[in-house]
Amino acid sequence: MAKLTFLGAVGEVTGSRYLIETDKSTLLLECGLHQGGAQADRANQASLVKLARRVDAVILSHGHLDHSGLVPKLVHDGYRGPIYCTPGTLDLLKIMWRDAAVVMGKDVEWENKWRRRADKRLLDPIYEDEDVERALNLCEPIPYRRLEQIKGSVGLMYHDAGHILGSAIVELTVPSGGRERRLVFSGDLGNPDSVLMHSPTRLEHADRVLMESTYGNRNHRPMEDTIEELAGILEQAHADGGNALIPAFAVGRTQEVLYHLSMLYQAGRLKHQRVFLDSPMAIEVTELYARRRKALDPKDLERLEQNGNGELAEALPPLQFSRSVEDSMAINRIQGGAIIIAGSGMCNGGRIRHHLKYNLWRQDAHVIFVGFQAAGTLGRRLVDGVEKVKLLGSEVAVKARIHTLGGFSAHAGQSQLLDWAAAFRDRPAFHLVHGEPEAQKALAEALKRQHGIEANIPGLGDSVEI
Repeated sequence: MAKLTFLGAVGEVTGSRYLIETDKSTLLLECGLHQGGAQADRANQASLVKLARRVDAVILSHGHLDHSGLVPKLVHDGYRGPIYCTPGTLDLLKIMWRDAAVVMGKDVEWENKWRRRADKRLLDPIYEDEDVERALNLCEPIPYRRLEQIKGSVGLMYHDAGHILGSAIVELTVPSGGRERRLVFSGDLGNPDSVLMHSPTRLEHADRVLMESTYGNRNHRPMEDTIEELAGILEQAHADGGNALIPAFAVGRTQEVLYHLSMLYQAGRLKHQRVFLDSPMAIEVTELYARRRKALDPKDLERLEQNGNGELAEALPPLQFSRSVEDSMAINRIQGGAIIIAGSGMCNGGRIRHHLKYNLWRQDAHVIFVGFQAAGTLGRRLVDGVEKVKLLGSEVAVKARIHTLGGFSAHAGQSQLLDWAAAFRDRPAFHLVHGEPEAQKALAEALKRQHGIEANIPGLGDSVEI
């Protein structure tokens, strides 16, 4: 019998990793970074040598680092097999893995400065540029809806998950006990109310379903209400005379925020004279989205066409791309009247930390969170109301107003997850992953109550027969 083992993203939303063992092959579904504090850092540093020796193929659902970010480390530790993904995901991996290697290198360099002074053991980066390039060369893109036979007579088909460019629901046909069993992994299911992406594909047949549960305990606000709230916050920030900071994920969320800012501008509702996108990776991804227009929702593109000839720069004239470090540092001299979009989305790294250092202590500043903040991250601490934080060696009081706009989430909310699960006709066994315990429990109860689905919540290292 084939076996599925849960190696990550159980009881948490990061570190996605699942092992599939058949009589003929061993497959790794996802290999994601852990995010959120020192414990996550230790998990990312752990050796993958034994896993790299066992695995015949890697299958990725999409490019977000919590799903794909440890693949270059797996390659560093010896893996040389194929890495399957969609063409859109491969385009993103070329940007995201390379950026991650640079960021990790800089973080380690910074950390080692004080370690030398303290006579402590120096750290090595999790992986470096050559590991990334080797991993990219192993990638084999597969378009949506094309059945591919991979190692061990396993069938692989990708379906559009509607989350970010190239994101996929993974459908695997696995030989087990003399017959074929169908395993479906939701990946990250998109929010149908989000712009630019299509709605997630609804599948009808499976024997086992791994379903994400990030927002398993709540629904998102209607998009119209979210846009109105964003407009109101920005109007208040303008009236207060301070800056508005938007920590944004470089992939997906940034492009959605820019889209809505352009619509507000065209409607005469954006009073800020300057909008900065201060993230080299987000700039690259925004330009990639423009090149991959055919993969985006045509109705949203039509609105952009009407307001800016299809070009973001024309739809949002105040927008400035801050590519260099010097450009980013110049923004810190602006004390009011600017909207600053910068990564990382959970404030654990990137240029947003510099902007927080210069703005958090100001009562006229506003920080607008537009995405999920995992436990242990700086973003989560700010959302939870921390009064002081340490940033880049300095203690900073939190005087700025903190806002959370859940409606912008690129994840499906509870009712949308329930709707997706209800489409399966074969009453498959469900396993809830990618969620914190409270969200998983709430979703399991809702699945039972509304659809009679008994959903399992696996623990780390648990195994089930496929």
